Amino acid sequence: MSPLVPSDSIGFVGLGAMGGAIARNLATAGWTMRVFDLNGPAIDRTTAAGAAAASSAKDAVTGSAVVFSSLPTPELVEKFWAEQAPNLASGSIAVDLSTIDPATSRRISDMIAASTSASFVACTVGKTPAHAEKGEIPAFVGGSTADIERLAPLLKVLSNDVYDMGSVEGATIFKLVSNLVGMSNLAILAEGYVLARRAGIPADRFTEALRTTGGWSVQADLRLDWMVADDLAPRFAVDMAAKDLRLSVNAAAEWHVPTPVAAASLAAFTTASASGHGALDAAAIVEPLDPRRVARGERDES
Repeated sequence: MSPLVPSDSIGFVGLGAMGGAIARNLATAGWTMRVFDLNGPAIDRTTAAGAAAASSAKDAVTGSAVVFSSLPTPELVEKFWAEQAPNLASGSIAVDLSTIDPATSRRISDMIAASTSASFVACTVGKTPAHAEKGEIPAFVGGSTADIERLAPLLKVLSNDVYDMGSVEGATIFKLVSNLVGMSNLAILAEGYVLARRAGIPADRFTEALRTTGGWSVQADLRLDWMVADDLAPRFAVDMAAKDLRLSVNAAAEWHVPTPVAAASLAAFTTASASGHGALDAAAIVEPLDPRRVARGERDES
């Protein structure tokens, strides 16, 4: 089939932080879109960018050449496609943007292939919603070569770097590996920051000096200033990081790959969540580590 063009109908279900940003980017670029979410304001923000509101998930799916899903958990993604697969148009492509495990992605792909005349592509993404709004995110895709080629014009708007990971399992596990590395790095960064502050090193001096060493990282570049400033507004929440680490560790265990450091990082994020910080940004992993904190926002700076 021919590559997609903007006049082809796109369905989009799931307008959370990342999904909403991606949908708005596509709508702003002129793609014909019908969008749905259980959150009315999320729909409003996307229709303001040029999309049309669907009356239901079924309405967004029915008749669309491509249907995107962007949902928070593997369980919700699998349930969604089990319910909506019968509504997929013949020859259409189901594209899941969610961070899920490889086994779930494979079950969805096989289910769609066996029960419909549509097909499935896993398309995980990186960076932040702010990057996604501008199409400045990497995309890690897995599916048939024909489907990926057909999606190419759409992916070019969605992403500035597209990587074919060879299979739906490859696309989903790579995103988990990326988050495993990034969140494990953040966990040790938080420990190092608290330890340096305990030694009396000023936060600005710590940041400046660490930047010159091998201890610097993308997470330090992104989140260290937020830690220092107690700016823990949720960009990527502690609970979402813990979920992704859990999926990583579980997938590794199923494949008999040891991940002791990732398991320790999972425990650190689980501790932060259990301490009441689950809805805050992943930078809040520093909170349970701070021996001087008595309550949220109260520090002894002496």
